[in-house]
Amino acid sequence: MKLKIAIVGTGKVAKGSYLPYLSKVPDVELLYFNRTHEKASEAARQFGGRAFGRLDDLVAENPDAVLVLTGERDRYEAAKALLALKPRRVLFEKPLVAENGQEDVRPSDFHKGHEVLRLARDAGTETAMIFNYRFFDQIKKAKAIVSERGFGELVHFTGLVNYACWSHCIDLMHFFGGPAAEVAALASGKARTGFATAYDTVAAFRLQGGGTGTLIGTSGIDFKAPLFELTFAFEHGRFSVRDLDGDLEVIDYRTRNHELHSLYREVSRWDQYRASFAKSLEAYLASIRSGSPPPVPGIAGLLELQFEAAAKESIARRRPIALAEEFPIDKELEA
Repeated sequence: MKLKIAIVGTGKVAKGSYLPYLSKVPDVELLYFNRTHEKASEAARQFGGRAFGRLDDLVAENPDAVLVLTGERDRYEAAKALLALKPRRVLFEKPLVAENGQEDVRPSDFHKGHEVLRLARDAGTETAMIFNYRFFDQIKKAKAIVSERGFGELVHFTGLVNYACWSHCIDLMHFFGGPAAEVAALASGKARTGFATAYDTVAAFRLQGGGTGTLIGTSGIDFKAPLFELTFAFEHGRFSVRDLDGDLEVIDYRTRNHELHSLYREVSRWDQYRASFAKSLEAYLASIRSGSPPPVPGIAGLLELQFEAAAKESIARRRPIALAEEFPIDKELEA
């Protein structure tokens, strides 16, 4: 029996990153909805499947999952309309909500993202996020090394990040170190124009597990240069990664080994980027077929917004922000 996968939002992201893979999976039937019906019909002509003029008609087909791929500025309203129809599963593009664009997440976006997950809970809808950077080869290798060699708890994290990768790198911090407990942030006094017009941000933070870190977000990095540099220091070793296709550097304190893991040089950053969507979707479809939890749960999207909201609030109020007190998350959503 085929999996019915519905797409809400058939723009550039859907056609460039999702549908090239999904349209080639033999047991997937694609369904489409877009506010502009002709765009949904165009996707159906290009990738196969059926287009619907009404959202309720799409959900009446009882899809196995609905992928919400609208622009982040429109995702809150799209999610509310969809969840009112109680679909079985929903996967969101990142960030979960960003009504002023992903380079300018605000505290209000956290509250709206929280509302979205509450609505999903009340509808009995399972939620998931894409966060495809978790599926880069060097990140998967790093995760395996940290686990298999017993590197222990994350002690410190540092990151320099272009805003194009900002939400992903915050998610990677959570992926390896767990949620943040407290954030203190500052912003530059001058906006830059690069990926988008935005102020540079530096955030110092403490994780719930006790680790600490610093994270710099900027639109001032040339887009042709490495877009991020991250270092994760654990109790018994550390690793560093750079950009979408950069080397993974590992230092193992106990064996005293210093290693470099590289991709084939024929693989470009954009090859790696495109492949990460296929790997993310492959893992998500596998979870549906097996009835398992999604590889990246919806709460990951809310935790990312929580961190960004706390950083913005810290900048505005000129003081550290305790996340559990000022941006609390319902306990049942964290389970």
